[in-house]
Amino acid sequence: MKQTTYKTADMNVWQGRTDTDEGPLALRWHQQVQSLFGNAPAGVALLGFCSDAGVRRNQGNPGAAAGPGALRCAAANLSWHGSRPVYDGGDVICHEDELESAQAIYAEQVARLLNEGHKVVGLGGGHEIAFGSFSGLMQHLQAQGTLPKVGIINFDAHLDLRRSARPSSGTPFNQCAHLCEQLNTAFHYTCIGVSRCHNTAALFERAAELNTRIVHDEQLLSWNPIPLFDAVDMALAEADVIYLTICLDVLPASLAPGVSAPAVRGMDMGLLEAALDRILASNKVMMADIAELNPSRDHQSLTARVAARLLARLAG
Repeated sequence: MKQTTYKTADMNVWQGRTDTDEGPLALRWHQQVQSLFGNAPAGVALLGFCSDAGVRRNQGNPGAAAGPGALRCAAANLSWHGSRPVYDGGDVICHEDELESAQAIYAEQVARLLNEGHKVVGLGGGHEIAFGSFSGLMQHLQAQGTLPKVGIINFDAHLDLRRSARPSSGTPFNQCAHLCEQLNTAFHYTCIGVSRCHNTAALFERAAELNTRIVHDEQLLSWNPIPLFDAVDMALAEADVIYLTICLDVLPASLAPGVSAPAVRGMDMGLLEAALDRILASNKVMMADIAELNPSRDHQSLTARVAARLLARLAG
């Protein structure tokens, strides 16, 4: 009987062009990404979350379970400019509707990798990956004996604060808030790129209850980055550790058609990259992920290529 499971990396997906005549400065990702092994030197560990269960429960368009594989394929041929090891840590595969089990197993794997000294970058999968990522980070921090102030920075057209008896891709940050309450620690949540048209009044009410810092898509203007940078700086100032998550539907549909709910307006890619650079420069990011890549809706693999560019930035 099939069930949700963790599967080690299939390194066969890491294939691409090889420029042997140009020497060691012409390397690409497929030549550098390694299979994760015991006692590996600290580096960046990629961990896939193959799940459609949350999107289905949220009445969205399934297909994101194939996202981690598509993202790896898109990243494989990128030019290599890294300075630290990057490992493929495999996938947690959600079987049918076993979302709660998948989130728990994913959290265990995140905590394990963090305990081994790696920075973890998650590959989604629906945005239900977020609760698994955050839970794993909190497990790791608890194991260190102290619980520092943890901040969440989410680039997303949706608040994902839905109150529901069953977890879904629309509930992860509400779940994170409940976990913080259980751990008796503050919930610090910043959501950037929010579309007023695609979040109900009930979601904005929940955001207000949780003191969520919101930057609307209409505030994200390339000629005036101050609202964006102010929000980022405040989020960084109030936290010791950052969990950074990118839902690809924060980008316009022209750049990211391969998501469950493509954005009409979205956030400029240049602004997103500038914000990521500002966040990463803080050296507070311990856990990051990219969510909602849906290859079945992705014209010419454009969204996968955008996600791969973001992955390279997150991996440094």
